[in-house]
Amino acid sequence: MIRRACLVAITTIQFGAAIIGATVAQAAEPADVEHFLKVTGFDVAVESMSLGAQDAPSMLGLEDNAFGKRWSSLVAKTFVPEEMHVASVELLSEAIDQDLLDHAVAFYDSELGKRLVAAENLSHMDDDDLKQIAGRQLVAGMVEDGSPKIEYFQRMNVAIDPENLGLRAVQSIQVRFMVAASRAGVIRDDLDEQMLWDQIDSNKEATLIAMQASAVAGAAYTYQGFSDEDLLLYTEALEHPKMQKVYELMNAVHFQIMGDRFEALAQELDGLRPSEEL
Repeated sequence: MIRRACLVAITTIQFGAAIIGATVAQAAEPADVEHFLKVTGFDVAVESMSLGAQDAPSMLGLEDNAFGKRWSSLVAKTFVPEEMHVASVELLSEAIDQDLLDHAVAFYDSELGKRLVAAENLSHMDDDDLKQIAGRQLVAGMVEDGSPKIEYFQRMNVAIDPENLGLRAVQSIQVRFMVAASRAGVIRDDLDEQMLWDQIDSNKEATLIAMQASAVAGAAYTYQGFSDEDLLLYTEALEHPKMQKVYELMNAVHFQIMGDRFEALAQELDGLRPSEEL
């Protein structure tokens, strides 16, 4: 979620902390938050962070298997599902209002909501490259058929993150991870944080276009079994002000946990070298 150059990294963290630490009218009970995580599928989304971390060497310009088995061990040690689950419950319990929680649960516990969450949970665990290839083929067919689904996917993407804060949060995490890898000697380049942000900012428009195309392709893959009517109902549900607030909180928690885990991973980089095997 985030930014302006180096300031962005700071702004992103402050953004998440401000939202999570905000006073709520009637804070939800931890037991209700546990139910919320399961019903909405947020628990699976948090757990799947470890899959993305397996590909983190590519951020450094290295092959995904560059560190051998050592990398998988580090990821398993750092992205512990049980610990991330506890953190998500604690953070959301402090931030989410019972009324907002009830609103989200009411939708996702419906017949349509359950089908959507089941599809999303499966998609979280699928290979990202596969999703993009298959998704782009589906989008091409939708364009040819004049399907309204593409518009719905675009509206859904805006509804859950209207200011593209998620992109900046991810970029902030990536920058801090790359700088940590440079300082640890994992990569030879002497990376400067300001330089990295300048490069990111210079490609901002192209990145946004690519991100939006990727989001549409991902949605086409994930929701390929849903009708136009189903997706319109989902789009309108996501555009409801209460649901948008729910996603603002979930995004803040998601990136807070992700940032914490990548910070911990970065601390393990010192002494790690490509091609190291156990």
